[in-house]
Amino acid sequence: MTDTAPSSSHPAPVSASSVRTFRYYDLVMAAFVAVLLLSNIIGASKLSMVGGLTFGAGILFFPISYVIGDVLTEVYGYARARRVIWAGFGALLFMAVMSWIVLAMPPAQDWWCSGADALSLKSGETDGTGAVCQATYDSVFGSAWRIVLASMVAFWAGEFVNSYVLARMKIATAGRFLWMRTIGSTIVGQGIDSLIFYPIAFLGIWETEQVLLVLTTNWAMKVAWEAALTPATYLVVGALKRREGVDVFDEGTDFNPFGAKV
Repeated sequence: MTDTAPSSSHPAPVSASSVRTFRYYDLVMAAFVAVLLLSNIIGASKLSMVGGLTFGAGILFFPISYVIGDVLTEVYGYARARRVIWAGFGALLFMAVMSWIVLAMPPAQDWWCSGADALSLKSGETDGTGAVCQATYDSVFGSAWRIVLASMVAFWAGEFVNSYVLARMKIATAGRFLWMRTIGSTIVGQGIDSLIFYPIAFLGIWETEQVLLVLTTNWAMKVAWEAALTPATYLVVGALKRREGVDVFDEGTDFNPFGAKV
């Protein structure tokens, strides 16, 4: 599979600093933040086993955020992708603070949840179902501070590296070989993500060999998932470029992750 550089039948390349209004940029941003939050809230809390392989269920959906990040950088450029990454980081930070406050609030004694009555009898709790429901709630939504910190730092670093590598490869390949750019940037970005997350979250809690095994296994699964989604990436990128009438090349772009200029 190869791409061709923009021609008369393709949107003309524009400078990354061009100012214009896009119809779908906000929707792509919303999708990115939604996938990021839901994969951390719902997926991260469950371990699954398929074919003898144990993994966090969120691994099925978290890589989609990298796919969307690739789409953002490919279509709208690094500077606009940078704004979305910071929006995602802010959403993760708010989620962490909100979770800490909500979990710290004392439960009502008559708070009822599914299975609360049976669990109360089993635990010997006689002062209502609130304490049992709180324990259940904590087990699902509570995370150790190390995991929260690891998740936020790994996401921030991994996404920026992913976007940077893709933007640089796009210039180097003159806009060709989209499949190589998306997979290549994911190999590096997800690698940085995994190298940061697992040691911070689990080193010293798990055996070092287990940390390394889970790190490499999950990294490989994420990259494989990205590769499998390549046809969908082609469809989305092509549709957005046609409808937005833009194909950004990041020549002269300030790649400082803390920059604000678009």
